[in-house]
Amino acid sequence: MHHPDTNYRHLFANGLSVPWPAGKAVCVGRNYSDHIVELNNDVPDEPILFIKPTTAMVSFSGFIKLTRRFGIHHYETEMTLLIGKKLQCCNEKEARDAIAGVGVGLDLTLRSLQNSLKAKGHPWERAKAFDGSCVLSRFVILDNTLDLQNIKLCLWRNDELVQNTNTGQMLFPVLTLLCDISRTFTLMPGDIVMTGTPRGVGELLAGDKLKAELDSLITEETIVINDDE
Repeated sequence: MHHPDTNYRHLFANGLSVPWPAGKAVCVGRNYSDHIVELNNDVPDEPILFIKPTTAMVSFSGFIKLTRRFGIHHYETEMTLLIGKKLQCCNEKEARDAIAGVGVGLDLTLRSLQNSLKAKGHPWERAKAFDGSCVLSRFVILDNTLDLQNIKLCLWRNDELVQNTNTGQMLFPVLTLLCDISRTFTLMPGDIVMTGTPRGVGELLAGDKLKAELDSLITEETIVINDDE
């Protein structure tokens, strides 16, 4: 039986401790047009949002554990944002000021289950918010000069480049997303925003070696195992 990583804590890449406990992760679906085409989805008029709880969060520094009874797990690589200030009905300046760090994450998805839930018109949480479904890197403290819409995002699976994009390809840019999210969900220090995945998603198998990279800012590597190993 797989148990959540109750010891998970956010970490800065420079070794400094993050002063806030991990909160919720607000995730954005269908934010890259090539991924929308890949899954044969409709282009959204506004950001599609869903939430992963703290119990979903695990660190890249451990193993990614597949719970085999859940079925097929897909990886989705995303730029992640660490929130450092409360955001509620914010403007873009407030949104920018509230980003304490950026990182790279995996939104693990039970694709067959998600498709079944969608076909029935049911919520996705069983396929998106399960224990261990939010894999997070360390966070790089935000530099005022960093252009959030010009960051390269890549994932290698067993040394094959499978996801490769630039955040400039987002349908809804980062600050637009944060303002939109904050009108529905108040964002608190320690919360995470996962900004969407490009095309190239696929199945994870035990033994896979993954390397995720956010431009020259951060690189994380991990290995996929079955949860009974």
